[in-house]
Amino acid sequence: MKRVILGVVLASLCGSAMADPLSAWNDTAAKKAIMEWVKNTTNADRSTYIPPEKRYVVFDNDGTLWPEAPLTFQIQFALDEVKRLAPQHPEWAKEPLVQSVLNNDIKAIAAAGEAGLLKLLALTHSDITTTEFDQRVANWVSSKKDPRFDCGYDRLGYQPMRQLLDYLRENGFKTWIISGGGIDFMRVLSQKMYGIPPEQVVGSFALGEFALTPDGAEIKKTMQGAFNDDAANKPVAIHLFMGHRPVAAFGNSDGDLAMMQYTAANPDAKTFGLIVHHTDAEREYAYDSHPPASGKLIEGLQVAKAKGWTVVDMQKDWKTVFDPALCPVTTR
Repeated sequence: MKRVILGVVLASLCGSAMADPLSAWNDTAAKKAIMEWVKNTTNADRSTYIPPEKRYVVFDNDGTLWPEAPLTFQIQFALDEVKRLAPQHPEWAKEPLVQSVLNNDIKAIAAAGEAGLLKLLALTHSDITTTEFDQRVANWVSSKKDPRFDCGYDRLGYQPMRQLLDYLRENGFKTWIISGGGIDFMRVLSQKMYGIPPEQVVGSFALGEFALTPDGAEIKKTMQGAFNDDAANKPVAIHLFMGHRPVAAFGNSDGDLAMMQYTAANPDAKTFGLIVHHTDAEREYAYDSHPPASGKLIEGLQVAKAKGWTVVDMQKDWKTVFDPALCPVTTR
């Protein structure tokens, strides 16, 4: 009997040891490149070894960890918030952009450009406390579903990338989000979706205002001093918030290129770069030069080839896009 029990225990331990940490990835060059880099940089006997205190890695969010098409989650939140709040603000009736939102006129909203986006953010992201904003995001997540996938937005993180985050952390890497998305918006979701705590999330932000309230003290959100954490601003934000140059960077668009170049120039490490290329119109979306909303990828593909970065073909390299246990309708 003891031999039987011992055999079961050993089989269980062997099975755990052999479990594939990247099971949502197909056994292609992309997966092999990831695992080879981790093996080489965590083996103290190799010249490519990176000490644990230097294992900082950075991830873009929109289009890299969750979808950004046809609209980014935060823009969809802003549109839904305008609709929810409009009855409380009769003065908005004279605002053409608000009318475009209420009429679901996406073309008119897109035509408003960056100025229009800032207007929507001012209406829905400012002049409230951070506590109230967090609650609004939480309420939106609990009540809304992505219209195509019929799943809550917090269930639409890419399963292969979530596995990659876990795999890196298991090997001593510190995972950060560096994204053009709003820092407060992402911090509501990052721990649950990716296992990344709020203090390791860096995004676009504006200055807040401290205020004493009947309940204590709060930070009030404003649009003052807005900082767009995209393109060349990403390395600036990395330096400001992290204080370390990363050893690996993961993105999906030309907006991530500066972050990846900054990482690749780290003189103290054998770095790693990876770009997620959206090629799967059936399970997600397919785009590069003409994205439906954001995430243009042209120069990034060219630089990736020259630098030897890994380019993930979503259709070929991923077994699953979303976790079927969380969003079963997306499986095939």
